[in-house]
Amino acid sequence: MISLTDSAAHKVRQLIDQEDEENLALRVAVRPGGCSGFSYEMFFDSEVTADDLSTEFSGVRVVVDPSSAQLLKGAELDYKDGLEKSGFEINNPNAQKTCGCGSSFS
Repeated sequence: MISLTDSAAHKVRQLIDQEDEENLALRVAVRPGGCSGFSYEMFFDSEVTADDLSTEFSGVRVVVDPSSAQLLKGAELDYKDGLEKSGFEINNPNAQKTCGCGSSFS
């Protein structure tokens, strides 16, 4: 299951608050595709199924489907807001190689 840094949890909380909708969770998934074989997908979701894995980081609920959870085990979602790098980044120890854009891996 993926974890969130404090910085990522804070930014996600801000974005959820802007949506002005209760019961939103951050869904993180891995889908086939991308230039390296798999790609990450993140979006807000209000529907959680019985087989989803769910956890909370600093008030942010994160849900992951079981097949994605296997590929995200030990991964960490971070958020950076700097001059050289800005945005979300997934650090995944399971990725053997990543593409230049950082959104796909194998």
